[in-house]
Amino acid sequence: MHDDYNNFMSSYEENYLSKRPQHLCNMCGRCCRVVTTSIPYDKLKVLAAKGDKGALDFLSIFEPYDSIEEARLVDAEVVDNIILRLTDDGNFNEKEITFYCCKYLRDDNLCSNYENRPALCRHCPSTPWSIVPPGCGFEGWLFWKREEEKQKVRRSKEELLELKLLKMKNNSPEILKKIEAVEHKILRNIEMLKKYGSENW
Repeated sequence: MHDDYNNFMSSYEENYLSKRPQHLCNMCGRCCRVVTTSIPYDKLKVLAAKGDKGALDFLSIFEPYDSIEEARLVDAEVVDNIILRLTDDGNFNEKEITFYCCKYLRDDNLCSNYENRPALCRHCPSTPWSIVPPGCGFEGWLFWKREEEKQKVRRSKEELLELKLLKMKNNSPEILKKIEAVEHKILRNIEMLKKYGSENW
C-alpha cells in the first residue's frame, strides 16, 4: 500500500507540476523566509540520518527557528496563516511544529543558490493543498486546482454508485470480479486524498 501511495502521489504531483504557471510567483520570498513541514523536526533529522533524500534536501537549505514566536517576529501573518490552516484541518500540534528559514535567501528576496536549488524548491507550491503566504500569486490558481480535484472525486463517487447498481443487475462471477476491481481502484484513489478531506467531497 505504501508503494501504491508513493506511485500515486508521484504521478499526481508530476501531472500537477507540469501545469503549474511559474510566472504567477510574486518573488516576495515569504515562502522561503517562513516555512514548515508536516514532519516534526526530530523525525526529519532521523530520516536524514537514514539517508532519506527529501529530508536531506530540506535540512540542507532550511534552518529552524528556535520557537514559533521567533518565526512570528519575522512574518507573523505567514505563521498565523499556517497555524490557522493546520488547525482548520485538525493537523495543528504546537509541540510538533517547527518553522524554518532558507539560508540561501538574500535580502532582495532572490535565491543565492538558484541554479543548484533542490526539487522541493523548484516544485513549490508542490500540491494544490500547499499553504502559501497570504497574497501569494498562486492563491487563485491553487484554489481552482483544489476544486478540480474535488470534482474528480465527486465524479468517482458517482461512478461507485453506478457500479453498485450494475452489480445488482449481474450474476456473472467474471463480470462481478471486473466491477469489484474497478471499485477497488476508485476507492484507493479517493483514499489517497483522504488527508485533504476527500471523504467529505
